[in-house]
Amino acid sequence: MASAIIRSSLRTALRGGSRPNPASKRFFSSGASADEEAREAAKWEKITYVGIAACTILAFVNLSKGHPHFDEPPPYPYLHIRNKEFPWGPDGLFEVKEHH
Repeated sequence: MASAIIRSSLRTALRGGSRPNPASKRFFSSGASADEEAREAAKWEKITYVGIAACTILAFVNLSKGHPHFDEPPPYPYLHIRNKEFPWGPDGLFEVKEHH
């Protein structure tokens, strides 16, 4: 038994190694040929690189523009309604209180 395995491997080595079976080659999809698949993959790789470059340029342009800064918000009267005193007194809780 062992001699048959050795003879078989010796024959294979003398013939130039094992040949790949063309039926065992796998493709990306079942209907297209390998050349079409390679072209399609290369096309989408190029589209990806162009998209990355376009998004980078667009982000650079948008971020380099100035944007407005407003001094102070308008003094709307409804923002500071206090109907009752704070429990700690009229001053703010974290303000420095001056005792006269």
